[in-house]
Amino acid sequence: MTIYVYLPNEAMDVWAPVDADHMGDDVYRIIDCRGEDQEVQFGKGKFVRCKLKKLSGNFGTAGDVLVAYEDVTN
Repeated sequence: MTIYVYLPNEAMDVWAPVDADHMGDDVYRIIDCRGEDQEVQFGKGKFVRCKLKKLSGNFGTAGDVLVAYEDVTN
């Protein structure tokens, strides 16, 4: 499934779609950063906690999207 991760090196708030596996509850494992692995806040292999957030711009979906906000990798 697709979740969104923050790109911290951008001049404005930018979120990138990444592929992730749902591990249970609100935890996801990032499996592919679609070529942006060096630029994202949480990279490939990380376990992250996600929450729903309304993002501005066109993300191909109506309503909120899942965004990663916390690294829970042990």
